[in-house]
Amino acid sequence: MDPNLKRSIILEHYQNPKNKGLIDDENYIKINMNNESCIDEIDLMVKIKDSIIEDIRFDGEACAICTSSTSIMINTLIGKTIDEVQEIYTNFENMVNENEYKSELLEEANVYDDIYKQPNRKKCALLPWWGINKIINK
Repeated sequence: MDPNLKRSIILEHYQNPKNKGLIDDENYIKINMNNESCIDEIDLMVKIKDSIIEDIRFDGEACAICTSSTSIMINTLIGKTIDEVQEIYTNFENMVNENEYKSELLEEANVYDDIYKQPNRKKCALLPWWGINKIINK
């Protein structure tokens, strides 16, 4: 993917994140995720019905990488089954850690395919994904 296109996708999701703002609804599973090595702290709310991700919301204070990764993750996962989410999560984590992965599953999340070049930013990109993984494995 063209570096300028990657940058513009990340910037768009940082400046205009999808589904930002929490709601008061008992049908959502909530989790707080923070990165002890920086300011990133996000709350995720996930609504699962019949093993399908119906909605994901988030809020918090986070850097551009974490915020955009959360927004892209939300776009990628809403409407997917738990099994699909697990497969996408595994492939995203593999990509970030320089392991073999299926890029066609990751959609816009492919913008982080070279984040490994900045090891201190890997946690920023992975934080929301770790939260989703915790939720779906409960």
